[in-house]
Amino acid sequence: MIGAHQPQATRRGWIITSLRWIAAVVVLAILLHFVPLHTLREAIARIPPARFIIVLFIYMCAHLVGVAKWKMVVNAAGAQLDFRTCVQCYGGGLFGTLFLPSIIGGDVVRLAVGLRKSPRPAAVLAGNVADRFLDMLSQGALVVIGLLLLPGAVPAEFQMLARHMLLIAAAVVIAVVAFVAIFSKRLLAGRSIRFRRRIARLRHAIQSVADQRGKLALGWLMGAAIQFCFIILNALLAISCGLLIPLRIWLFAWPLAKLSALLPLTQGGMGIREAVLVGLMRPFGASGTLVLAAGLVWEGIVIAGGLISGAVAYLLRDDSKSEQSASGAHTSS
Repeated sequence: MIGAHQPQATRRGWIITSLRWIAAVVVLAILLHFVPLHTLREAIARIPPARFIIVLFIYMCAHLVGVAKWKMVVNAAGAQLDFRTCVQCYGGGLFGTLFLPSIIGGDVVRLAVGLRKSPRPAAVLAGNVADRFLDMLSQGALVVIGLLLLPGAVPAEFQMLARHMLLIAAAVVIAVVAFVAIFSKRLLAGRSIRFRRRIARLRHAIQSVADQRGKLALGWLMGAAIQFCFIILNALLAISCGLLIPLRIWLFAWPLAKLSALLPLTQGGMGIREAVLVGLMRPFGASGTLVLAAGLVWEGIVIAGGLISGAVAYLLRDDSKSEQSASGAHTSS
């Protein structure tokens, strides 16, 4: 019965992925319908291939910092993963973002590798959740900085939107914590001893990472630095396209647009992110065509980076298998 259900689940997963890719194409097609295509092509053509490669290289270097941050946080929870394994987990996650819903989809691949490699799977789960939470806090901090730098220039409705998004995020976190605190005993009622042990390990891992306040603070700073680097890269691409907008506006608009990619409507948030960014930056005098041009080039960076990361994760997996086979042969001889 299990084998019969697996092909159906796989087929259903591919159908959902295909629908989200179609949704991304539809959203981008709607955006392209409202912009002059010749201006869009000219803006994209202004970016030299060498600059695209340089931005891609810096993008990958920033993700190497992300690997170090993820390793630090999950190991603070007790995952006991080495850097090579973390590269495999993180790279697989970046690749998975291209094929799984929203940017959270990459966490599924990241966890799938980490849970298998770590002697303490609960620590990987707890550390990954903490790492994702730090990323959201980093982006929220950049939005707040953008609001502080533009007190008079930000339209009142956008200030209200940013406050509402931050309040909703805080409310969701509080609601989850309250739900777990109130209903934890009911959730454990009637469960097996094995299940209770798993929950106890997860609780211990969460407590372990929560006690590492210094590492959490450093992880937050590293996350903010990575996101700020991405903002700089986006601004440079926009300048190459002919869009000159103060950096403080990017600080305000880009993190909000990226947070919109958490919605599992399109593949990896593609299309949604560009639409939100165009809507947020137009009141500041930014040309929607040029914003979209820079956004499309950035999507090219993200896709190329995901493919490279997937290739690296695949090579590391093959190397680890080869090492295991060699060690097994040596032991048998």
